[in-house]
Amino acid sequence: MKLILIGASGAGKGTQASILKERYNIPHISTGDIFRSHIREKTKIGVMVKEILDNGKLVPDNVTLDIVKLRLAEEDCENGFILDGFPRNISQAESLEAIVGIDKAIYISVGDDVLVSRLSGRLNCKSCGAMYNTVSAAPKVANICDNCNHELFQRDDDKEEVVRSRVALFKELTMPLIHYYEEHDALIEVDGVGNVNDITSSILKKLEG
Repeated sequence: MKLILIGASGAGKGTQASILKERYNIPHISTGDIFRSHIREKTKIGVMVKEILDNGKLVPDNVTLDIVKLRLAEEDCENGFILDGFPRNISQAESLEAIVGIDKAIYISVGDDVLVSRLSGRLNCKSCGAMYNTVSAAPKVANICDNCNHELFQRDDDKEEVVRSRVALFKELTMPLIHYYEEHDALIEVDGVGNVNDITSSILKKLEG
């Protein structure tokens, strides 16, 4: 099963990817994770990507594609994979199609207000790194870490005005990609609001009939 996961940050892609990964015994491939791994290991690609990101630029499509090609050539992808974070535009989708055929693109649809609520509710602990969410996983005591009792903080990019800008940008850049897979009869759209198991059931019903 060769799958693509599409959804805004906060839509629940990571949760569903973990479930599908176990069900089909295929790897969950996040381009963000690959970039971070190369940067940590200071590979040639990692050094280049770090410089690009440090300058506030986007990693060029050809660099991302090269990294994805290398990952898809690994043995654990023989029976399929779940791509998360790639492709991000039609050009990338067409380049990917030239390498490997995709079975389905799964779009986890969540309304703007729900996304903003989920993302702007995130809190972090500087001391131990624990993460909370005032909507779904609140600390026992407001703004205090359950683990180490240190004060929690909200990252600047999780503030509501920033989150709304990110959601708007996702829609602007990604909607053409959704239409692309729809036109190729490869799109599965599911409602990303509700019980996790119900969302998984919707995905599996559309994947497996």
